[in-house]
Amino acid sequence: MTSKTTVKTLLILGASGDLTGRLLLPGLARLVSRGRADGLTLVGAGSDAWTPDQWLERLEESFADAHSQAGAPGRRELKRIRETTSYHQLDVTADGQLAGLLAQLEGPVAIYFALPPRVSQLACEALVPGQVPAGTRLVMEKPFGSSEDSARHLNATLAALVPEDHIHRVDHFLGKATVLNILGLRFANTFLEPVWNRGHIEKIEIVFDEDLALEGRARYYDGAGALRDMIQSHLLQIMALLALEPPASVDERDLRDAVATVLRASSIKAPYAKSTRRARYTAGSIGGRTVPDYAKEDGVDAARGTETLAEVEVEIDNWRWQGVPFILRSGKALGNKRKEAVVTFRPVPHLPKGFTGVDSPNQLRIGFGPDTLQFDVDVNGPGDILSLDRATLKAELSASALLPYGEVLEGVLTGDPLLSVRADTAEDCWRILEPVLKAWGRGSAPLEEYAAGSDGPEGWPA
Repeated sequence: MTSKTTVKTLLILGASGDLTGRLLLPGLARLVSRGRADGLTLVGAGSDAWTPDQWLERLEESFADAHSQAGAPGRRELKRIRETTSYHQLDVTADGQLAGLLAQLEGPVAIYFALPPRVSQLACEALVPGQVPAGTRLVMEKPFGSSEDSARHLNATLAALVPEDHIHRVDHFLGKATVLNILGLRFANTFLEPVWNRGHIEKIEIVFDEDLALEGRARYYDGAGALRDMIQSHLLQIMALLALEPPASVDERDLRDAVATVLRASSIKAPYAKSTRRARYTAGSIGGRTVPDYAKEDGVDAARGTETLAEVEVEIDNWRWQGVPFILRSGKALGNKRKEAVVTFRPVPHLPKGFTGVDSPNQLRIGFGPDTLQFDVDVNGPGDILSLDRATLKAELSASALLPYGEVLEGVLTGDPLLSVRADTAEDCWRILEPVLKAWGRGSAPLEEYAAGSDGPEGWPA
């Protein structure tokens, strides 16, 4: 899809930070190199006293991969971006500084807050409506707020500055291709949707297990943990896509209404020692590299009890899903890297006598990044025609030509809010998880341990 860019200037706050260099700029470079952000001006701003050469060095490094793969038009556009860019040192929380910079930029401007949530909140509070030019778009990174109350307060702050359809609460985990792949799979196949309910599905698991450890992100991660970092902001959104009712269209209003309806019906029930689990990694090795104990990593306050692996069981109280557990799990420093949703169907009610072998429940596995599909079925095995054996049907799903943050930025630049989390949904995600966070703060669920490079604590389901 090629759309007309409406934003003239992309202003990245936190331009000297890790997120910008590692994800945002490479995503932008891929977008630009494919002719999908022509004429855009890039401006960086941060608290670090960077020289113009330091900023250009960051761009050279972040643009290198896209530049090497681009054709002549793409390389010219990347060169133009580098020649017209600028970097500004400023305190975004100080009265007048961000507003003063905005007044100098060609609009419409998209302001990307690549900052910790609390700093983003303060930066928005430092602005007043008259200082925000018409057409400005505000792009907020996850997690959106730190609680239901803080999310509601941040929503009110943003709503005073720009209209809701100019606020992008981004979720880079869910690219447009992934969203449409899930919806196409569910609603374009007549054999699947009739069994997509409590009568035929036993459970749905959504897993994001990383082999990466802390990787120098203690300042952010130790104040967040796996539950806030991944489950609150990403996995609940995937759950909603898997569980929603058929929307009339894939336009943002129909789709986001359907997502909101699912999340309003969702909760995690007490006792939380039974419906949730948490753990923290200790020293170990992954792929031949030594990983230190999380509690001893630089910048970590071990007394906080931050979890690096979390698992929760969400219940959706509606007609379709009553009694079906949605198990959401995410963790760091694990031996097996997994990004997938696993749908386990109920066993057949009766297997005719005479068959041998193992008749295990069918499973549908949807992989994310790259998007894949696997369907495990029992079939008559070779040799003994009465012996059942497991076969796996595999397919690769549609992939985007853009990096995840490229898809996010394209939505921002073209004014498409499909991949943006709506205000009410952002608050509901905190409403679902806040009782768990409070219970964990009281010690209601033990903080277990697992060695880096393992599959998690002993006794947890694989």
